[in-house]
Amino acid sequence: MVLHLLAFFIWAKLLCLPRTNMFLCLLLLWMLTIPLQANSQTNPRGYLLNCGAGASSNNDVIVGNLKYVTDEGYISVGKTSNIKNNDLVPILTTLRYFPDKSARKYCYKIPVIKGGKYLVRTTYYYGGFDDGKEPPIFDQIVEGTKWSVVNTTEDYTNGLSSYYETVVLAKGKTLSVCLARNNMTGTDSSPFISALELEYLDDSVYNSTDFNKYALSTVARGNFGITDDGDVVGFPDDKFNRLWQPFKDNNPVSTNKANVTPSDFWNVPPAKLFETSVTTSRGKELQIQWPPVLLPSAAYYIALYFQDNRNPSPFSWRVLNVSVNGKPFSSNVNVTTKGLTVYAAKWPLSGNTEIVLTPGAGMPVGPVISAAEIMQIFPLGLETLNRDVTAMHEVKRSFDNPPPDWSGDPCLPEGNSWTGVTCSHDKFARVICLNLTNVGLSGSIAPSIANLTALHNIWLGHNKLAGEIPEMGSLKELETLHLENNQLEGKIPESLGQLPKLREIYLQNNKLKGDVPKTLQDKKIKIQMKYQEEIRSQSPAEM
Repeated sequence: MVLHLLAFFIWAKLLCLPRTNMFLCLLLLWMLTIPLQANSQTNPRGYLLNCGAGASSNNDVIVGNLKYVTDEGYISVGKTSNIKNNDLVPILTTLRYFPDKSARKYCYKIPVIKGGKYLVRTTYYYGGFDDGKEPPIFDQIVEGTKWSVVNTTEDYTNGLSSYYETVVLAKGKTLSVCLARNNMTGTDSSPFISALELEYLDDSVYNSTDFNKYALSTVARGNFGITDDGDVVGFPDDKFNRLWQPFKDNNPVSTNKANVTPSDFWNVPPAKLFETSVTTSRGKELQIQWPPVLLPSAAYYIALYFQDNRNPSPFSWRVLNVSVNGKPFSSNVNVTTKGLTVYAAKWPLSGNTEIVLTPGAGMPVGPVISAAEIMQIFPLGLETLNRDVTAMHEVKRSFDNPPPDWSGDPCLPEGNSWTGVTCSHDKFARVICLNLTNVGLSGSIAPSIANLTALHNIWLGHNKLAGEIPEMGSLKELETLHLENNQLEGKIPESLGQLPKLREIYLQNNKLKGDVPKTLQDKKIKIQMKYQEEIRSQSPAEM
């Protein structure tokens, strides 16, 4: 479902504190709204979810000029809670939390365009929902890759909510965003989430990154020349609802006199970013310490945005050279009133970051810069073979009551596979064992289980499964099959006798009929099958 209702324009105050971990802090404790002009715009293309809001459409909320809908229907686990604080914006007054300690992860599953590029934003405000003193610490996972650790303790202490952003490619028709416990999650606390947003990005945006191998995690976006109490630039100025935070240092500020066309830039920066710049005097270097955070040693995507601040004319241009932390970044950058971007697809950073602009020889004006963004590049984890993912989701649908963490990737990340699922981790992750013994399962066994061709063991005994045993002739690696103490009917598939590694079958206490297939009788296989409706009293195992 794509949202499209828009009612107000937002004026929000945001604040970032220096920190070493990779997230931004968002101050949303008060908000001013003004009527939108007649030419109203739709929401960004994607989803704005108000987590924990409840099932009723009456719980949809307007935040500034954006409509957030309930997260019901996008997740099937967790409990909801309300934060009683009249000073909070609506999306921070509810949350969804996950008290089930047995679950390996808790996943949202969002319909997307396969091959589409999405900005994913998660927002957290603790609010003491569990009567604790400080927020829990936990992991967040996107498309099977551990994205970051969520630690909002410092922000919450300072009266702030926290948000995290990543840009990732949707490799299927759904995109999963999951939370998971880690060794820092307290035994009396639960992972939680206040809001989840997915914004569909144009193909040109951040197109220097190979999103089949990497994702980008936002460090900072800065709108230069704007004081800390200035507006944050977001939607509708930025059609993707990226948030550009005000930044001003001791350098002079100039007001730009020409307009830019965002579509002329492949990253489509909002035109509002180019209304101001920071600059310096003729012949001087422009030095900027930005972003105001210490960065871990890693590779980063960096984009810098420039515009000559004078009225358009044949003389309204300037040349400058850019260095970052003392290393040449871009040379002979010709800045005009039309604006331009220079970027590095992969640039090493660590600790403080200094951007230095040096004027070209003979330039009658000093350097200028309007905006910048920095995003950490992180490699995607191993992929699960798509056939296994598809098969496992079909197996899930055949069960009436699958385990609550059966959502997202069945194998990944390693350590957060589905309950009862064991995977190998070679070139691709593969499902090698399915063990849901005595967990109260009902439903049937999907024929697509035969597509899990790396399976070694199927243990589904002591449940309430009904229907027939599907054909499994393609499971050439299968060694053990435990389906005992269920309500299975029909005949034993002939194809089981074609499995070269099968050594053990438990089928007793079902409602099976007919003889043991000759293909099984001729093999040295341990078979237990005492029927509830006993047709054949002997088999190679009944000795």
